[in-house]
Amino acid sequence: MIGLVIILLLVLFLPFLVKKVEHNLEIFLFIMGVAAASVSGMMNGHVIEKAFVDPIKITIAVFVAGLLTKWLQVPLEKAILSVSKALSPRIFAALIVIVLGLLSSIITAIIAAIILVIIINVLRLDRKSEIRLTVLACFSIGLGAALTPIGEPLSTITVSKLNQDFFYLLELIGPEVIPAIVIFSILAWIVVKPNDSFDSLHGNQQAESYKEIIIRSAKIYLFVMGLTFLGHGFEPLINEYVLGLHPMLLYWINMISAVLDNATLAAAEISPEMDSETIRAILLGLLISGGMLIPGNIPNIISAGKLNITSKEWAQFGVPVGLVTMAVYFGILFILY
Repeated sequence: MIGLVIILLLVLFLPFLVKKVEHNLEIFLFIMGVAAASVSGMMNGHVIEKAFVDPIKITIAVFVAGLLTKWLQVPLEKAILSVSKALSPRIFAALIVIVLGLLSSIITAIIAAIILVIIINVLRLDRKSEIRLTVLACFSIGLGAALTPIGEPLSTITVSKLNQDFFYLLELIGPEVIPAIVIFSILAWIVVKPNDSFDSLHGNQQAESYKEIIIRSAKIYLFVMGLTFLGHGFEPLINEYVLGLHPMLLYWINMISAVLDNATLAAAEISPEMDSETIRAILLGLLISGGMLIPGNIPNIISAGKLNITSKEWAQFGVPVGLVTMAVYFGILFILY
């Protein structure tokens, strides 16, 4: 347990303190994942197989999206340009956040993140606006994708484990998630400044080479592989100290989903014996905190990797937004309800 706590602290702080770690985050998380699974005794054939298989779909999606972006660059630029010119910059930013957040439950979080990257890559944003719009959109996508079982692994596992129907999560957490998506879109309307962004487009920017597309896809594979090892490696710690806690404590403890796979945490924590209030608290704690740091969600990983957003840049905006949102929903869940 001491070894797992040390690994957790390293995962939380080293990307912010050591430049070399920050610039090689995929390799670092892979090493930490292997260490966690080994220290906890979870490094078995099943976990190894899962670690090799789990990243395949997202890697293929990222690779195909990279190819499509390369091949369709000109028409994509023209389409985004026409839409952005028809709307004011702030309205366009807000629409990006709300539309992708809601659509992610149907098109999946992975595809929504890829569309986000395509849009932001074409728009000429100042660095601050680019990071803030990306983070808010990823919060929105991470929450919205959980509304159906096809949106992301967490929702698939939850519905399957509870033996519920397709619309169960929409009914359970929809009243909290949909207003949150709207709020994130309003924040995007506020933080994107029309005077210094959306002025023009990266028209005919140099497309990625095939080598760059392959390398980026390989990094995504290694990243997800590392997260799979991390999630399973921390299962003994979760089983020993987390399960059975009061929902109020679980809600805040689930902030560890900012660095661990939230689907693995949901699988470990959620039980058919729980009432709907407890399940709602667990899910919202996992989903909101998943947007705070880059490893917390697949959309974060895709977007940060493609847009070259560092761990520190993401955390400077993502952590305050996540903490405020967590505090607001804590009040809603445990005081107002």
